[in-house]
Amino acid sequence: MMVRRMPRGEMVVLSDTPPINGHRPSADVLFHSVAQEFGLTSVGIIMTGMGEDGAEGIGAIKAAGGMTIAQSEETCVVGGMPRAAMMKGFVQKVLPLDTLGAHLISQYGSDRSGSDKQDGSEKSNKGEKVPVSTPRA
Repeated sequence: MMVRRMPRGEMVVLSDTPPINGHRPSADVLFHSVAQEFGLTSVGIIMTGMGEDGAEGIGAIKAAGGMTIAQSEETCVVGGMPRAAMMKGFVQKVLPLDTLGAHLISQYGSDRSGSDKQDGSEKSNKGEKVPVSTPRA
Protein backbone atom coordinates (compact mmCIF):
# COMPACT_ATOMS: atom_id res chain seq x y z
CA MET A 1 0.00 0.00 0.00
CA MET A 2 1.32 3.41 -1.04
CA VAL A 3 0.04 6.94 -1.41
CA ARG A 4 0.42 8.85 -4.65
CA ARG A 5 -0.51 12.30 -5.88
CA MET A 6 -2.61 11.77 -8.98
CA PRO A 7 -4.66 14.03 -11.25
CA ARG A 8 -7.79 13.31 -9.21
CA GLY A 9 -6.05 13.97 -5.90
CA GLU A 10 -4.14 11.97 -3.33
CA MET A 11 -4.83 8.25 -3.63
CA VAL A 12 -4.02 5.04 -1.81
CA VAL A 13 -2.56 2.56 -4.29
CA LEU A 14 -2.79 -1.13 -3.50
CA SER A 15 -0.22 -3.57 -4.79
CA ASP A 16 0.19 -7.31 -4.95
CA THR A 17 3.98 -7.16 -4.91
CA PRO A 18 5.82 -9.68 -2.74
CA PRO A 19 5.92 -8.95 1.01
CA ILE A 20 8.64 -6.58 2.24
CA ASN A 21 10.44 -7.99 5.29
CA GLY A 22 7.56 -10.45 5.61
CA HIS A 23 4.81 -7.80 5.53
CA ARG A 24 2.14 -6.93 3.01
CA PRO A 25 0.88 -4.34 3.39
CA SER A 26 4.10 -2.95 4.80
CA ALA A 27 4.20 0.15 7.01
CA ASP A 28 7.71 0.84 5.65
CA VAL A 29 6.42 0.96 2.06
CA LEU A 30 3.53 3.22 3.10
CA PHE A 31 5.72 5.62 5.09
CA HIS A 32 8.38 5.79 2.34
CA SER A 33 5.66 6.74 -0.14
CA VAL A 34 4.34 9.43 2.24
CA ALA A 35 7.86 10.87 2.55
CA GLN A 36 8.33 10.84 -1.23
CA GLU A 37 4.97 12.38 -2.08
CA PHE A 38 4.51 14.88 0.75
CA GLY A 39 8.03 15.66 2.06
CA LEU A 40 8.00 18.59 4.49
CA THR A 41 4.24 18.36 5.02
CA SER A 42 4.35 14.68 6.03
CA VAL A 43 3.21 13.50 9.44
CA GLY A 44 3.98 9.88 10.27
CA ILE A 45 2.59 8.12 13.32
CA ILE A 46 3.83 4.69 14.30
CA MET A 47 1.56 2.86 16.67
CA THR A 48 1.22 -0.45 18.49
CA GLY A 49 2.61 -3.45 16.65
CA MET A 50 5.13 -6.26 16.73
CA GLY A 51 8.53 -6.10 15.08
CA GLU A 52 10.31 -3.34 13.21
CA ASP A 53 7.98 -2.74 10.27
CA GLY A 54 7.56 1.01 9.85
CA ALA A 55 10.76 2.11 11.58
CA GLU A 56 12.75 2.75 8.39
CA GLY A 57 9.75 4.41 6.75
CA ILE A 58 9.32 6.75 9.71
CA GLY A 59 13.02 7.54 9.25
CA ALA A 60 12.32 8.48 5.63
CA ILE A 61 9.58 10.89 6.74
CA LYS A 62 11.96 12.49 9.24
CA ALA A 63 14.72 12.74 6.61
CA ALA A 64 12.24 14.42 4.23
CA GLY A 65 11.56 17.08 6.87
CA GLY A 66 8.23 15.73 8.06
CA MET A 67 7.06 15.22 11.63
CA THR A 68 7.32 11.79 13.23
CA ILE A 69 5.28 10.65 16.22
CA ALA A 70 5.22 7.37 18.14
CA GLN A 71 2.57 6.01 20.45
CA SER A 72 4.03 5.69 23.95
CA GLU A 73 5.00 2.16 24.89
CA GLU A 74 2.89 2.38 28.05
CA THR A 75 -0.27 2.69 25.94
CA CYS A 76 0.66 0.08 23.30
CA VAL A 77 -0.72 -3.45 23.32
CA VAL A 78 2.58 -4.46 21.66
CA GLY A 79 5.33 -1.85 21.68
CA GLY A 80 7.78 -3.33 19.16
CA MET A 81 7.13 -1.03 16.21
CA PRO A 82 7.24 2.29 18.10
CA ARG A 83 10.22 1.08 20.16
CA ALA A 84 12.19 0.15 17.02
CA ALA A 85 11.61 3.59 15.51
CA MET A 86 12.56 5.32 18.78
CA MET A 87 15.75 3.27 19.18
CA LYS A 88 16.85 4.26 15.67
CA GLY A 89 16.36 7.94 16.55
CA PHE A 90 13.59 8.50 14.00
CA VAL A 91 10.85 9.67 16.40
CA GLN A 92 10.50 13.35 17.23
CA LYS A 93 7.56 13.13 19.62
CA VAL A 94 6.15 10.35 21.82
CA LEU A 95 2.52 10.60 22.93
CA PRO A 96 0.08 8.36 24.80
CA LEU A 97 -2.76 6.98 22.69
CA ASP A 98 -5.43 9.08 24.41
CA THR A 99 -3.71 12.35 23.42
CA LEU A 100 -2.82 11.58 19.79
CA GLY A 101 -6.10 12.82 18.29
CA ALA A 102 -6.14 16.09 20.20
CA HIS A 103 -2.48 16.70 19.35
CA LEU A 104 -3.10 16.17 15.63
CA ILE A 105 -6.09 18.50 15.65
CA SER A 106 -4.25 21.21 17.57
CA GLN A 107 -1.14 21.06 15.38
CA TYR A 108 -2.49 20.18 11.94
CA GLY A 109 -6.27 20.59 12.03
CA SER A 110 -8.19 23.53 10.68
CA ASP A 111 -11.72 24.80 10.88
CA ARG A 112 -13.38 23.15 7.91
CA SER A 113 -16.91 24.31 8.71
CA GLY A 114 -16.78 27.02 6.04
CA SER A 115 -15.25 24.85 3.35
CA ASP A 116 -18.19 22.44 3.21
CA LYS A 117 -20.77 25.18 2.67
CA GLN A 118 -21.74 26.44 -0.75
CA ASP A 119 -22.68 30.07 -1.24
CA GLY A 120 -24.74 29.51 -4.38
CA SER A 121 -21.98 30.64 -6.74
CA GLU A 122 -20.54 27.15 -6.86
CA LYS A 123 -22.20 24.42 -8.85
CA SER A 124 -23.08 21.34 -6.82
CA ASN A 125 -21.54 18.04 -7.94
CA LYS A 126 -24.01 16.01 -5.89
CA GLY A 127 -25.37 13.13 -7.88
CA GLU A 128 -22.89 13.64 -10.71
CA LYS A 129 -21.55 10.32 -11.93
CA VAL A 130 -17.79 10.14 -12.31
CA PRO A 131 -16.24 7.15 -14.08
CA VAL A 132 -13.75 5.23 -11.99
CA SER A 133 -12.05 3.69 -15.00
CA THR A 134 -12.02 4.07 -18.75
CA PRO A 135 -12.67 1.31 -21.26
CA ARG A 136 -9.60 -0.29 -22.78
CA ALA A 137 -9.12 0.06 -26.53
